Amino acid sequence: MLRDSVRRQYDPLDPTAAGIHQGKKRFARNTFASLFLQGFDPPHQSDTRTVYIANKFPQHGHYTPQRFADNRIISSKYTIWNFVPKNLFEQFRRIANFYFLIIFLVQLMIDTPTSPITSGLPLFFVITVTAIKQGYEDWLRHNADNEVNGAPVFVVRSGSLVQTRSKNIRVGDIVRVAKDETFPADLVLLSSDRVEGTCHITTASLDGETNLKTHYSVPETAVSQTVSRLESLQGVVECQQPEADLYRFVGRITVTHHGEEIVRPLGPENLLLRGARLKNTKEIFGVAVYTGMESKMALNYKCKSQKRSAVEKSMNTFLIIYLGILLFEAILSTILKYAWQAEDKWNEPFYNQKTDKERDRSQIWKFITDFLAFLVLYNFIIPISLYVTVEMQKFLGSFFIGWDLDLYHEESDQKAQVNTSDLNEELGQVEYVFTDKTGTLTENEMQFRECSINGIKYQEINGKLVPEGLTEDTLDGSIHCLVRITWGPAGGPSHEEELFLKAVSLCHTVQISYDQPDGHAEPFSHINGFSPQMEYYASSPDEKALVEATKRMGVSFMGSRGEIMEVKTFGKAEKYKLLHVLEFDANRRRMSVILETPAGEKMLFTKGAESAILPFSTSGEIDKTRVHVDEFALKGLRTLVVARRLFSAEEFAEVERRLHEARTALHQREERLLQAFNNIERDLELLGATGVEDK
Repeated sequence: MLRDSVRRQYDPLDPTAAGIHQGKKRFARNTFASLFLQGFDPPHQSDTRTVYIANKFPQHGHYTPQRFADNRIISSKYTIWNFVPKNLFEQFRRIANFYFLIIFLVQLMIDTPTSPITSGLPLFFVITVTAIKQGYEDWLRHNADNEVNGAPVFVVRSGSLVQTRSKNIRVGDIVRVAKDETFPADLVLLSSDRVEGTCHITTASLDGETNLKTHYSVPETAVSQTVSRLESLQGVVECQQPEADLYRFVGRITVTHHGEEIVRPLGPENLLLRGARLKNTKEIFGVAVYTGMESKMALNYKCKSQKRSAVEKSMNTFLIIYLGILLFEAILSTILKYAWQAEDKWNEPFYNQKTDKERDRSQIWKFITDFLAFLVLYNFIIPISLYVTVEMQKFLGSFFIGWDLDLYHEESDQKAQVNTSDLNEELGQVEYVFTDKTGTLTENEMQFRECSINGIKYQEINGKLVPEGLTEDTLDGSIHCLVRITWGPAGGPSHEEELFLKAVSLCHTVQISYDQPDGHAEPFSHINGFSPQMEYYASSPDEKALVEATKRMGVSFMGSRGEIMEVKTFGKAEKYKLLHVLEFDANRRRMSVILETPAGEKMLFTKGAESAILPFSTSGEIDKTRVHVDEFALKGLRTLVVARRLFSAEEFAEVERRLHEARTALHQREERLLQAFNNIERDLELLGATGVEDK
């Protein structure tokens, strides 16, 4: 009871117990220390884990190290010592093998019409072939594990970059990963070669998504781009215990900067998952928080038990049916035998006279032995030779799959590899294809088609945005953006049209890649004009299509550096300060950015599904836009609605307070963030809608 009362009083998950802000010591740190001193629950039994960056443990007071898993990955099922008993146990769990084993034992125990060899030899052959096959496949898994665990990695230790094996990475180590390498553990991003501390990854091997995803480091660690600065970094990561959800991560990082402790929230955008690959970034440094079998990739491994194919499941069904027929035949034959021998003259043939011992046996025992004898006599209704053939087909078929030239990938010089030959017959038997989005069945390549601005519908024709009903032939050939008839007297776009294009070009997570011969380029070095080497890329193809469309129409996103986002509006460069990003989630169905305009105004731009934006809009052409969105949807276009909100000084101060409290919370962070986001994304001014075609 005392332990529970102390835990409730000093709950490290309670954000109010932390009392964290710049210049103050964290109460949670003192709480953990007091728990250690009093001998209460060690931290590894807590709901959170504390990771000291570079394993710089506190020097003062008592510290009880937490126990973490090493970084070895084990995908194999057997070892040398447990292979025979474990494999036999798994094989005799199969109905057919267990049945043939029973028949073999019956033949050994009683006087049967057939030799035990007729059942024992085929059973031994099936068991042996299956054991060899599964042992060989597990040996291949052992080799793959050894290759992964022995892969060279670089970690920061003792002030220098040291090469070691992947299996030697410990929780708290600072790991360096270079371009096109996979992450050897789940890492919290500390810094990258980019000034803003971002990096881009692809998670195709984890969730099948081929789009680039942008991940971020906190500003206090992003400046530590060298080994010496990383070695001097004083920081602690507190996060949840490992869980299998790839898209959920809750934590916070505390960095000691000039004697002050600065706390920043950590989310999925700060976590680099094992198995993901680094792209378009020269190198990154990250601290390992989950290693080995505690990484999210390992926690998503399927059960290692023997798999069953659809063919084998159907064979088991028929086996049970025929087993029922067999039992019926044996019981019926035994009953008929005793009915036939009811008369003394038919009791026994002359060539098989009963002995005195047989006559004195129990009638029940005689009935059982006769039943078992008939069972053995009729057991060929279930052919063991069929199972021998099936096992041989699986074993040899796996080699033919590896030899198949049609399955050979020439670019990577890899042939098809059979990890589990038990499922060979599943190939080519797909009955249903389920998809959670249209991108699975399309090219997942987006092209901007139409939009609605302030109640007026436009369509793009040859890179020009024209009102619906007009064609390019009716327009002046010098028009490159919005048509002149919709512009004001000065010949420029109206305020609503320009604001809409700015919202689309600023409300996103798009990044720019500069491919130059020397490999170096600053985000704003192309401010005087677009270079053919500049390319947009984003985690969402919709965002990429929209930003490219606004670029064609005169409002060009020129890149971001730190908190500064720059756009070029009809030849005029403007800088916006990015204050907050309200990330997209499936519940809200929208994402937002809070910016400071060049005039010093605090403004929110948001975009999302019409059901997530229109109900919260209080001004703008709401009814007309709703009609246009429905028309876009009938054409098969993917629609997004765009809106904005201006903040007064008092409103923005309240927004800052709510976001800080929600993002630094470890307890119920998702609920607090959702509540804060919903409070911010209201009283919107509707700007328009977009329609994008998925090819």
